[in-house]
Amino acid sequence: MNASVLSLRGISKSYGAVRALVDVDLEIRPHEVVAVIGDNGAGKSTLAGVISGALVPDSGQVLLDGQPVSLSTPAAARSHGIAAVFQDGALCANLDVVENIFLGQEVTRAVLLDEVAMEKQAWTLLGQLAARVPSVRIPVGALSGGQRQAVAIARSLLGEPRVLVLDEPTSALGITQTAEVLSLIERLRERGHGVVLISHSMADVQAVADRIVVLRLGRVNGEFDAASTSYEDLIAAVTGATSGVPRRGGPGAGAPRPADGTGRVRADVPGSTDAPRRPDAREVIP
Repeated sequence: MNASVLSLRGISKSYGAVRALVDVDLEIRPHEVVAVIGDNGAGKSTLAGVISGALVPDSGQVLLDGQPVSLSTPAAARSHGIAAVFQDGALCANLDVVENIFLGQEVTRAVLLDEVAMEKQAWTLLGQLAARVPSVRIPVGALSGGQRQAVAIARSLLGEPRVLVLDEPTSALGITQTAEVLSLIERLRERGHGVVLISHSMADVQAVADRIVVLRLGRVNGEFDAASTSYEDLIAAVTGATSGVPRRGGPGAGAPRPADGTGRVRADVPGSTDAPRRPDAREVIP
């Protein structure tokens, strides 16, 4: 197993009386996609902000290759090889692909922009992702949702980051566009990046993730091997019907301990009974 490139230890973050993250531990390894899932308000976006330097935790430690680092700003995170693509993509629809990729990081020659060098590098970055765009000089506003995500991800690859945080990259995309983005994520893994995928889509997560970490009310409520974990196990952890971190690859992997330790799903959890059952989709808020 690869050594962790980035480790989070006991990360906590509060907004006044609201505890968004509580003692969260997370390991991120190269050549691996770690998915973080949870209900609305579980702390997923806050965790993405902490990893990317957009938010400073109240307590806890961030380790890079085993050494403590401070990710006090996004620029500091990028200097340590950590980049993020947030849900809105932060793209300028009126600018073309090249201008969006190099926005704020333009390549210059003397006092002039080196348009040729930027265009060549834009094609190279998109080629690494096998992304298909009609032209790098077309306005981003004319691209499909999947193509826009490709541009946003290509921009995050400037500087060869080791860890990429993708916050809801398939949100509001159609089936074809979602498939394109999931293919991009697989290529990032193949290129050796450690990928943190924040998502509410169980199907997307199970399609590309190697490990799945469930957040509930700001705490880690389970870590699962994606290859051996069922949809029902994940839903149970998300809704709080079960808790605990099963041993990956060992007996009981993918089957978390019941919250009350009796071998049953807790009867006092809304929507649950003494016997485990398949949750109704209407009981789960994505």
